[in-house]
Amino acid sequence: MDIQQKNNLAQRVAHDIPEGSYVNLGIGLPTLVADYFADKEVILQSENGVLGQWTQAEVGEENWDLINAGKEAIDLKKGGAFFHHADSFGMMRGGHLDYCILGAFQISANGDLANWHTGHPDAIPAVGGAMDLASGAQNVYVMMEHLTKQGHSKILEKCSYPLTGLACVNRVYTEIATFDFDNGQVFVIDIVAPHTAEYVQSITDIPLDFSRMK
Repeated sequence: MDIQQKNNLAQRVAHDIPEGSYVNLGIGLPTLVADYFADKEVILQSENGVLGQWTQAEVGEENWDLINAGKEAIDLKKGGAFFHHADSFGMMRGGHLDYCILGAFQISANGDLANWHTGHPDAIPAVGGAMDLASGAQNVYVMMEHLTKQGHSKILEKCSYPLTGLACVNRVYTEIATFDFDNGQVFVIDIVAPHTAEYVQSITDIPLDFSRMK
C-alpha cells in the first residue's frame, strides 16, 4: 500500500466516525486518521494518557513531550488533557470509548481479532492495550492491507495467529473495500474503484455478502 492509498484509507475511516465521538487510534495506520477530522469535533484518546483533538506534528516543529501511543509527535489543540496511563486504561476498559481503530494481522469471519503476535518463535509480541480496547470499546474498527506480503487474504474463516479478542470486530477497512461483520456474516458495504465485486471475492478467503453495498 503506497502513501496515497494509506491517506485515502484514513480519510474513509474518519468520514464514518460520527460527530462528538470519543475515539482511540491504535499504532500504525490508525494514527493517520487524526489528520482528517478538521470538519467535525471528534475527541481522540491515546493509551499513554492524552485526550483531545490533534494532528501529526509538522516536521521540525515536534515537541517530544506530546506524543501518541505510537511515539509519534502530535500537535495537540487547545483544551487537551493529560493523565496517568492507569486512568487511560480505566477509560478503555470501562466502556467509555465509542470507537477504537486498530491494525490487524488476521480477522476471522466471526469477527475475531488477531493483531498482537504472529506466533512465530522469532516474533516480538506487542499486545499493548489492544486486548483492553477490543473488549472495552463500543465499536471496534480495523484498518489493514487486504493481503499479506505473500498474497494471502487476511480475512479468514478462522484466525491461525493468537487472538486479541473474540467476535469483537464490527468493521474492517482495506485498500480494496470496507466490510461489516455481523453475527458470523461478512458484508461488503463499499468497494474502492476500480475494483469489482468479483475481484474482492476472488482475493478473500470466505464467502462475502454484497447485499449492503452503498
